[in-house]
Amino acid sequence: MKKVLILGSTGSIGINVLNVIKNLPGKFKVTALTVNSRIDLLEPQIYEFNPEIVVVKDNNLGEELKKRIGNKCIVYTGVEGLCRIASESDYDIFVGAMVGSAGLLPTIEAVKRGKRIALANKETLVVAGELITYLAKRHNAPILPIDSEHSAIFQCIEGEKDNEIEKIILTASGGPFLNRKKEELEKVTLAEALNHPNWKMGNKITIDSASLMNKGLEIIEARWLFGVPGEKIDVLVHPQSIIHSMVQFVDGSIKAQLGLPDMKLPIQYALTYPRRAANNFVRTNLADIGKLTFMEPDIDKFECLKLAYFAMNEGGTAPCTLNAANEIAVDKFLKGKIKFTDIPVLIRKALEKIKNYHSPDLNTIFECDRETRELVLSLN
Repeated sequence: MKKVLILGSTGSIGINVLNVIKNLPGKFKVTALTVNSRIDLLEPQIYEFNPEIVVVKDNNLGEELKKRIGNKCIVYTGVEGLCRIASESDYDIFVGAMVGSAGLLPTIEAVKRGKRIALANKETLVVAGELITYLAKRHNAPILPIDSEHSAIFQCIEGEKDNEIEKIILTASGGPFLNRKKEELEKVTLAEALNHPNWKMGNKITIDSASLMNKGLEIIEARWLFGVPGEKIDVLVHPQSIIHSMVQFVDGSIKAQLGLPDMKLPIQYALTYPRRAANNFVRTNLADIGKLTFMEPDIDKFECLKLAYFAMNEGGTAPCTLNAANEIAVDKFLKGKIKFTDIPVLIRKALEKIKNYHSPDLNTIFECDRETRELVLSLN
């Protein structure tokens, strides 16, 4: 029985991870759970899955949880608690499902212990891909992607170790504004931006999907996960979200992984790899789907994708700046402080103003992250 730590157990990914584990009785034991602040959701998870330790990043809410559950399990708090649970607790698989750059330090601790990293947190590799991949090789820590797109690529290259990749093709649904004109984006509402046509996700990720920044973060992540240069990573809009991504090899052959838009499938694969476990998930019926369509992304309309390619090609701390600026800009949009079309404007300003450091160490990355957030918070 494999022991699992879930970093971010109350988000959409974390909840799906727990559902997958529940449907595979006897195969996994949840030993540790962490959340930012949603203790009302964490509390029933504690009673259902009986973890030995939990962490609440918010110190005050962590103290509140301690009062509620008594001696049910150990409760740590703060960023220190996140790092402590990753570096000291007993687990085999580390599931990185916490949204944003807060998951970086605990992920590094898990990598240093040589644990299997089931990674859903895009920002970890976006912000510190060079450092994380170096440490993963040094400590023999396998990184298995949970993102549907990167899981698809991972599955496509299985058994192809000696064959050269010509191109990785990440598919994108196009989000809710695929068929809107560029000038129409000026007036989109928050409700419209949160209304994704295919996936049910957290607010931040849903906005990233609407702006295509999610695909921008994914190209940077793919660059590190699969060791391919940026010019070999393409994005293709595929509104049905059935083909989750593709790999083209040097002979021109293309392999694709297909499935319904359901995060449980890539989650299960990352947990059970290299085996595939039987399940009762709804099956893909291509006859019912009938038609699969594809188109090039409009990078003039979706400038966030263009900015992500720029940051990836610049390297160094540019992707860190991109990510931090996007997190603050999206938060401003969610709070009604800026328009949807202001998101790429703020990111562009950050990339222009924040110095880029090449081959950065962890302290440089954190300083870049801090400077970027302060800058974007100060911009209107």
